[in-house]
Amino acid sequence: MNHGIWVTPSNQSLENAVKKAGGKLTSCADASAIICTHDDLTDLSRSLHPNIRWVQLGAAGIETWFDAGVMKPEILWTAAKGVYAKPIAEHILAMMLAACRELPTRLRAKSWGESGGRMFAGSTVGVIGAGGIGMELFSLLKPFDVHTLSINRRGSFVGADISLAPENLNELLVASDFVVLAAPLTSETRGMISTEQFRQMRSSSWLINIARGQIVNTEDLLQALIDKDIAGASLDVTEPEPLPIGHPFWEMENVIVTPHVSGTFSMGLPFLAIRVEENVRRFIAHKPLLGLVDLEASY
Repeated sequence: MNHGIWVTPSNQSLENAVKKAGGKLTSCADASAIICTHDDLTDLSRSLHPNIRWVQLGAAGIETWFDAGVMKPEILWTAAKGVYAKPIAEHILAMMLAACRELPTRLRAKSWGESGGRMFAGSTVGVIGAGGIGMELFSLLKPFDVHTLSINRRGSFVGADISLAPENLNELLVASDFVVLAAPLTSETRGMISTEQFRQMRSSSWLINIARGQIVNTEDLLQALIDKDIAGASLDVTEPEPLPIGHPFWEMENVIVTPHVSGTFSMGLPFLAIRVEENVRRFIAHKPLLGLVDLEASY
C-alpha cells in the first residue's frame, strides 16, 4: 500500500521525521498523506486528490479549515493538539506573574511610583478547556503552592485539584484569581465569556486568553475593565485580530496584549516533529493516530 508523504511547505525537520518513521517523501500527486503547516485553504483543498487518506495539520486550532469546508469526512485529519502546550504554558505563567507584580504599570512608568503588587503563591487558577495546555500549566504551577480548577467536556482532568463539568462554569469563575481560557473555538464556546461571566469573577481577578479571541465578547470585556468588575486581562488572542491600532486595550495599564505568540511555530516545531514521526509510524502500521480531529465536535 502507498505510504507516500508530502510535506508542504518543505521543512527539513518534518521531512527528517517522516523518513525516520519509515515514510517515503513524495510529491503531492503520488502521496497518500499530507503534512501541511501552511494556512492556504485553497491550496490545501486542491491538493486533496482521491488517494489522500490522512492530513496532519501544523496548527492545534482547526476552526478555519473546518468552517471553510476543507475537512472532508472521508479523510483522517489530525491537528497539533498538545504540540504547543509547553511554550503556551510558559506564556500563561509569565502573564500571571506579570499581573501579580504589576509589570504592565511598571513598564509604562516614568517615575519611581508607589509600592504595590502581590504574591502569586496561594492564588487560585482556573483553566477552562483543560487539555494538553492545562496539563503543562499545572505542572509548572506545582512549586508555587497554588490551588487549581479545571473545566472540560468530560468534567474530569488529572492534574487539577478540582475538576468541573461545563455546567459548573460559575463555580470556577467565582473561585479563581486567574481565569485561563484554553478551549477550542466551537459553536458552544463562541462568545461564552461576556458580561454575565465577568460579573461572576472576582474584582481582583485576571482573565488570560490564549485560546481564540472569539470566545470572549470584546466589548463586554472592555466594559468590565472600565467598571472594575475584573482587575485585568492578558490577551494573546483578540477579536478582531490583529487588534487595531488605537484600540483602548493598547492604552490600558491593566491589559497585556501579545500578538498571538504564546506558542509560535518555531517554538513548537521540535514537538511537532516528534508528533509527525509518531503519526507516520502509526499511519504505516494502521494504528490510531494522535491528535485526531472529531469532525462532529469540530475540534
